[in-house]
Amino acid sequence: MSKLGIVTKGIIKENPVLVLLLGTCPTLATTTGAINGVGMGVSTMAVLICSNIVISILKNVIPDKVRIPCYIVVIAGFVTLVQFMLQAYMPALNASLGLFIPLIVVNCIILGRAEMFANKNSIVDSALDGLGMGIGFTIALGCMGLIRELLGSGTAFDFPLFGDGFTPMSIFMLAPGGFFVFAVLVAAINYFSKGKAIKKKEFGCAGCAMHGTCQSADKEGGCQ
Repeated sequence: MSKLGIVTKGIIKENPVLVLLLGTCPTLATTTGAINGVGMGVSTMAVLICSNIVISILKNVIPDKVRIPCYIVVIAGFVTLVQFMLQAYMPALNASLGLFIPLIVVNCIILGRAEMFANKNSIVDSALDGLGMGIGFTIALGCMGLIRELLGSGTAFDFPLFGDGFTPMSIFMLAPGGFFVFAVLVAAINYFSKGKAIKKKEFGCAGCAMHGTCQSADKEGGCQ
């Protein structure tokens, strides 16, 4: 696959949120506004790129049996750095995102790309994969946040767009509105791709990046 193809697949063909349906917890929780959505996306993208690079460098050093704990340690280190940067330069955004910045550590997108791509590919390709997946994640969260903010408060990136005659639909700032917008975007992707976007994607244990690890642990009596 070409370098450009590695980047673009994460944006369109394998968008982690709208196609692979990964990372739905931060997607639904942090998209009450466009700024929050973009901020969460960019923070995750930074961690994803850096962790992919480091894991690709260390893939021949990390013992196979402890690779998942090692991945988590690497990811946690970069999440801590990102949180410190937000606390220092964007305290309002850090306070708004709250607990969901530390929870990037267990974001299945990052751990999944480490296991499925960075562990098997070169440093450059791993960085490009992280960039593409991060951009796709950011676009998805930004779109969701913008739609919910427009309908729920009548603003875009905190700038008012409508006059006094506009009545905000506050439900879009709540969980039901988040689920509705998410469902509409996924349905739109599926419609315009004529079902090709998610037709061949597998859901459940068989489609999980950790499926092989769980199977191995199960044989040893360690997976419940």
